[in-house]
Amino acid sequence: MTNQEAAAASAARQDFRDCTILHVDMDAFFVAVEQLENPKLLNMPVIVGFPQGRSVVLSASYEARAFGVRSAMPMAAAMRLCPQAIIVEPRHQRYYEMSQVLMELLSSITDAVEPLSVDEAFLDIAGAMRRLGGPLEIAQLIRRRVKAELGVTASVGVAANKFVAKIASARCKPDGLLLIPQEDTVAYLHSLPARALWGVGAKTMEVLSGLGIHSVEQIARTPVAVLRRALGATGEHVHRLAWGIDPRPVTPVRVEKSIGAEETFAVDTADEASLRRELLRLSHRTGGRLRTSGYVSRTIAIKLRYADFSTISRSRTLAVPVDSAQLIYQTALQLLTGLGERPMAVRLIGLRAESLETTAQTPVQLSLERRDDNWRSAEIVIDQVGEKFGASQVLPARLLKKKPTEEG
Repeated sequence: MTNQEAAAASAARQDFRDCTILHVDMDAFFVAVEQLENPKLLNMPVIVGFPQGRSVVLSASYEARAFGVRSAMPMAAAMRLCPQAIIVEPRHQRYYEMSQVLMELLSSITDAVEPLSVDEAFLDIAGAMRRLGGPLEIAQLIRRRVKAELGVTASVGVAANKFVAKIASARCKPDGLLLIPQEDTVAYLHSLPARALWGVGAKTMEVLSGLGIHSVEQIARTPVAVLRRALGATGEHVHRLAWGIDPRPVTPVRVEKSIGAEETFAVDTADEASLRRELLRLSHRTGGRLRTSGYVSRTIAIKLRYADFSTISRSRTLAVPVDSAQLIYQTALQLLTGLGERPMAVRLIGLRAESLETTAQTPVQLSLERRDDNWRSAEIVIDQVGEKFGASQVLPARLLKKKPTEEG
């Protein structure tokens, strides 16, 4: 019997009222959204990402993962591993809309929801068990509702703390449920490879391997002083995790400090028109996310990374908070112009909306300049079109893809 089967069998015999932490993690979320709206992609190797240049994999179907494709992998490497993959360009606005539905669903289960990203969250269900039942019942309820209301699947890990719940959700993917009883936590963790712990990436694993450490149990049995000498502060951190110690509470709905986006060019560019065009695209992406999330921004910031990887940023605080892409772009363009002549080609450009306030706290003030109001009204219509018909193709003319022309 596997560890997962043993844990499930044990859980079936008890109610585990001490396992009040859930980690809900959507399965290949971006791909799942695309498959939901285009069933022809079902059971196919699908990669969400841009096929050009230095882009990375944002999401991969499990059929593509069978070929070794993983999130954050360079697209070029993914396409070599799985040349037959169907490449789908990301539709971030649609993913954020689905994420909002997910978070509202989770918030109907318990007030203690801590989103980690658009597709995963921790829940503390201690206050919901009298109303909804034990941890297993609540986890099963969440999975049923996600499937029924969103049309996609989620994996749920259940444990006595956040770290172990996240381990559980990762070990039962896709479309699974795993509860790790508190009394079995250490034994379960000690059966895992060292790389399963948070903080143990490739470099840390290389150091641990040099010490002859390959499993979580070996980390647990190694004196803290030895790990601290080898790994610094990380050594004490992984030692605690190896014994299942994670006292962090679920922190409900952290207020976003900023919303933004950035783009790495396929080829480093010094072309001013290209920089402005990409800044306009990022402004529309950021403005859309602000309006969808119910935020306005008082501070707009831009970032440039040059060919030698040196990075420069500038920001400006506005008298009136904004959520309009055009107003964001106007400020960002002023910041870009203020940088003056660039010393070398640009590798990456980014834009962020900071100092966020909710529209409930700060109603959007209409501008005295009629054109500003017209732009914002037009953008709201674009939002509505996108919500009704999916990703909208209504864009500023400068952002529309040009069709190749024949040379005669």
